[in-house]
Amino acid sequence: MPVEISELDQMQTAYKTAVDDWRAAIREEEALASVNHSEAEIDAWEAAGFREEAARGKAKEAKAAYEAALREKFFNF
Repeated sequence: MPVEISELDQMQTAYKTAVDDWRAAIREEEALASVNHSEAEIDAWEAAGFREEAARGKAKEAKAAYEAALREKFFNF
């Protein structure tokens, strides 16, 4: 079944959104790494690191889906 342009647009938007979320998570983690840490701040920093990893995973999944759809659309595989 051929991939429609509207599907590609949706996948591209999902990928861009996931990358934006990933960037926000990186900035959050960076901000927490730039202060003097108490125990609570270290916990928050570690939690931000986990959120960054999760956001990165979502961005990579969205990219893979978008790339697969592009390959299907333009190269039929």
